[in-house]
Amino acid sequence: MPLPDLLHSLHGRDLGFLKMIAGLWGIEVDAPNVRAALPMLTRAMLDPELANEIIGVLPVAAQDALTVLVEQGGLLSWAQFTRTYGDVRSMGAARRDRERPDLNPRTPAEMLWYYGLIGQAFLDTLPEPQQYAYIPGDLFALMQIPERRVTNVLGRPAAPGETVYPIPATDRVLNHACTLLAALRLQIPLDHIPSNQWEIPLPHLRALLFAAGLLDANDLPLPEPVRHFLEASRAQALAQLASAWRHSPTYNEMRLLPGLVFEGDWTNDALQARARILEHLNQLPRDSWWSLAAFTAAIRERDPDFQRPAGDYDSWFIRRAGTDQFLRGFATWDEVDGEVVRSLICGPLHWLGFLDLAAPGPDAPTAAFRPSTWAAALWAEQTPPGLAAEDGQVNVHSGGHLDVPRLAPLAVRYQLARFCTWLGEDAAVYHYRITPESLERARQQGLRVAQLISLLKKHSSAPLAPAMIHALERWEQHGTEAALEKVQLLRVSRPEILTALRNVRASRFLGEEISPTIVVLRPGGADAILQALAELGYLGESRLNS
Repeated sequence: MPLPDLLHSLHGRDLGFLKMIAGLWGIEVDAPNVRAALPMLTRAMLDPELANEIIGVLPVAAQDALTVLVEQGGLLSWAQFTRTYGDVRSMGAARRDRERPDLNPRTPAEMLWYYGLIGQAFLDTLPEPQQYAYIPGDLFALMQIPERRVTNVLGRPAAPGETVYPIPATDRVLNHACTLLAALRLQIPLDHIPSNQWEIPLPHLRALLFAAGLLDANDLPLPEPVRHFLEASRAQALAQLASAWRHSPTYNEMRLLPGLVFEGDWTNDALQARARILEHLNQLPRDSWWSLAAFTAAIRERDPDFQRPAGDYDSWFIRRAGTDQFLRGFATWDEVDGEVVRSLICGPLHWLGFLDLAAPGPDAPTAAFRPSTWAAALWAEQTPPGLAAEDGQVNVHSGGHLDVPRLAPLAVRYQLARFCTWLGEDAAVYHYRITPESLERARQQGLRVAQLISLLKKHSSAPLAPAMIHALERWEQHGTEAALEKVQLLRVSRPEILTALRNVRASRFLGEEISPTIVVLRPGGADAILQALAELGYLGESRLNS
């Protein structure tokens, strides 16, 4: 976008203001009005030798502010510029002429303002129009300001103490994705899925699967996309998730921050914010550890408004959970915006294989990061090299227990999970059990036992035991043929007592007769039966708690 020129920048200023600029520049402006003074002043200010001489004698803080603007192409949001270099006091002509802020500026920004070196304008820029500080375009073109030592690289290399405990990137997100897809296919509620030990928290994983087009709006797996995802190689599947996350407008890092409550109907552009941080990360060295704290601090200094339109820190209603205090104003940047930066690096960029992490010790917070061996391929949206093959085989144990290794094909584990009850997982194995309940659930979803037998025969580490095959086939023909139950029994001394009980109202609590003197009680009937026995002249006792 073209910068406004000096004439437009000073347009609308009164004669007193123009003469203040002229005085600071040592320019003779003997004109009766603004119309005559303005072109005279701008012509003199656009002399390259004079302009650079004036810039050269500015105080260091003012020169630094001007240099930052030059590095940003002459344009920076007014909010960000004034947060760093101070505000420009608003005052009328009378107060200005009395206090002379041109001779007594309080901030670097105010000094540049009264030198005419910066202007303020509401410019129509993406993602939305906002107020900017700018250097007039024709003045900018003739400035000779050396670049600062660091222009694009933010932060610093990690110190040795920050990288004592490396945490390499892995592809475990694929296994967690398979587990969650299977659970959602079985319509297990999210809060019933034991995911406490997972590297990626459940809300993040659910959001990632939705972003990848694997879930519908009701959190139900979409059959064809899920099939293609699970049948792909691990490298292809990881690249698919990584690409979906990078381009997703729905995966919202800020809204997924734990411990924060978001109120109101405002929105944030997660895709734009993510792109800004990724752009900064792509400027970093590819072969060294980088300090997380220093990088985050540099974002705060150089690009704090990466997710805030117009530098607005007051219109988003965010509060810490369990409190009534809203996190508003730039003073809360570390608690919200800084957390977004940290969570993006320690979260999706690590879970999806872009970054290795490191910490001072095994229980210490993450302190450093670096590109993983897969990073270059993932940035290029290609399949990363070196992922393990899915060649693990299922171990089938007596009693219907299945141990499925982490590197068993994801599609196989997904299908087995639909026939089984999930017992849990450890670092290398997922544990399941075939039960009548799980088989019945699978049958209600249109699955047949023959499919399970075929899966087990094909992917078991040893031939499937004939007894297991017969048991599964008999269940499909006859259903459950044996069951263990907890029941309450009524035992009487003579058959005629049971006969008498069957003629009273409490008889509805009498169930299956085991023998002439023993009968099963239906739930909730113990007290009623004891009362009925007493009314019939028989004293009974309860031994349920003995």
